[in-house]
Amino acid sequence: MNSGNTPAYHADLVTQYPLIHQGKVRDSFAIDEQLMLIVASDRLSAFDVVMSDPIPGKGEILTRIANFWFERTEHIVPNHLSGIPVEDVIDDPQVLEVLRHRSVVVKRLKPLPLEAIVRGYIIGSGWKDYLETGAICGIKLPPGLRQADKLPDVIFTPSNKAAAGQHDVNIDFQATCNLLGAPLAEQVRDASIAIYKYAVDHAAARGIIIADTKFEFGLDQGGRLRIMDEVLTPDSSRFWPQESYQTGTSPPSYDKQFVRDYLETLDWDKAPPPPPVPAEITEATAAKYREAYERLTGPETQ
Repeated sequence: MNSGNTPAYHADLVTQYPLIHQGKVRDSFAIDEQLMLIVASDRLSAFDVVMSDPIPGKGEILTRIANFWFERTEHIVPNHLSGIPVEDVIDDPQVLEVLRHRSVVVKRLKPLPLEAIVRGYIIGSGWKDYLETGAICGIKLPPGLRQADKLPDVIFTPSNKAAAGQHDVNIDFQATCNLLGAPLAEQVRDASIAIYKYAVDHAAARGIIIADTKFEFGLDQGGRLRIMDEVLTPDSSRFWPQESYQTGTSPPSYDKQFVRDYLETLDWDKAPPPPPVPAEITEATAAKYREAYERLTGPETQ
């Protein structure tokens, strides 16, 4: 697996197709009315700000992990992958060399205006909500839970996608039904929980706890629900090593924790422009992403 030795990716490299959307990590290019090229960059955002210093090889790792899960969860819900190799849509050999392992050709979908969040443990914003209200997204939870406790049941806690530059807003299931219509809301909820439970079992056999995750869905031209964007990567999920898991605190995770921890030591107001991130921090973060990939896709350890 490449760890950042190919030439650096930037959106201007792709001149064959128009850029239609640039996210914090992924860039989407229009191939035609039915297909898009999605490229995962090495960009990293922390506190909703894109850092100036990329994480070497991150885009390739995210793409490999997402494709791993897309293939293994297709029996639960279809996904956006077209099955068309990147080699079939990129003409320039030098561009292809950069994009080959960090890109996918996908079907263009109508995105649903929510993030489908599933939680098996109480952490992050869910922990904050619980401390204030005893509930998460209107779902009442037992009293006395500690940070990082496993929840009695897996819960679906969606958020309404906010405008660019604003934070998503947590909503309850009734609001989800109002947004999507009850039949589609139930389909999204059931598919999200089923994928999460499947992934939890797979990861547990490899020494990883998936505390929570978020999915994005869209509708294809036939109105069929498909999962899109990414699935069960360190950018969209909290992966905890089982060997270091304990309750009452925020366990270490396979993600950008090193960067966040470093930024918390600085006198930075968490607004652009971002401060520089030392190479040892970006390299340690890259190593965590690689470890997550290797453990998730490797043999069972228990």
